[in-house]
Amino acid sequence: MRGIFLGILGFVVVVILIPFIILTSCDLNILPRQTGGQRDVIESDLRVTVYNHETKEIMNMYLEDYITNVVAAEMPAAFELEALKAQAIAARTFALWRYVNHGNNGHPEHPGAVLCTSHTHCQEWLSDEEILKRHGQKWMEDYWKKIEEAVSSTTGVVMTYDMKPIEPLYHSTSGGATENSEDVFASAVPYLRSVSSPYEQGSPVLVDSKEVSVKEFISKLKDENKAIKIKERNLQSQIKIMSRTQGGTIKEIQIGDQIFSGSQIRRMFELRSGDFNVDVKGNTLEFTTRGYGHGVGMSQWGANGMAKQGSKFEDILSHYYQGVTLSKIKSYRE
Repeated sequence: MRGIFLGILGFVVVVILIPFIILTSCDLNILPRQTGGQRDVIESDLRVTVYNHETKEIMNMYLEDYITNVVAAEMPAAFELEALKAQAIAARTFALWRYVNHGNNGHPEHPGAVLCTSHTHCQEWLSDEEILKRHGQKWMEDYWKKIEEAVSSTTGVVMTYDMKPIEPLYHSTSGGATENSEDVFASAVPYLRSVSSPYEQGSPVLVDSKEVSVKEFISKLKDENKAIKIKERNLQSQIKIMSRTQGGTIKEIQIGDQIFSGSQIRRMFELRSGDFNVDVKGNTLEFTTRGYGHGVGMSQWGANGMAKQGSKFEDILSHYYQGVTLSKIKSYRE
């Protein structure tokens, strides 16, 4: 009985009390971090554990240092400053969301570490050396201070919904509208609603195409569903898009005598998004996609487009994450 009581108490502390202890109401009068040497001096005593997939080690670092390198890895540094600020807050919120949900034990996929360096599981993080190797010294000289400014000017700011940190999903390009969370993932989330994303024209992946041979197309379909009946002849007539989501992703597509989801087809053929059209041209099948990524939450190219139109980071975040509040981590020293 005592073990059950302690288990319930622990759940209450992690899920209910931690958000209220850590967070305070919206307060954006943030003092900039003091400069010391080549990097900013960290004012926060809040640290995070991060599993490094490259070195296979668990790193223990200050949260704001972690966020700086995530922003450098996740968003083009040439983007507008307000877009970079929005990215910094999204990255920081994700880190806090993971901490609240998993605590010091870490995530089951990387025990002992709340976060990891992979964008396929957590957020991409690169070391200073990796960033330098990827971009070069000129990039570091042109953009590193800008990234640090985006992080330091939003120090401690996170997004909350009902006083709890949100899961701030984001992606490269939505293709004109984001997706409702339940149309891509398991459940409906009140702040992850489909919204327009009209300022993505600069994205190099707004519209993309990929060609596969008809034989490869049919072969992969049969690998996915051995019961499918489909013929090479008159293939176009055997492909019919049945329904789409509010954001444009295919919900159901009939191919041959079987029904597939857009996400299935995207995975099978490694497409940029689930918003696509299909055209058969002789022995070749062409996919034309709109957007890049799962389409839920903030579009990074849309955020940059909004910033170019004069939107501040608050406007960007409140657009892509409906009904959220900007809150500040209370444990920061000022």
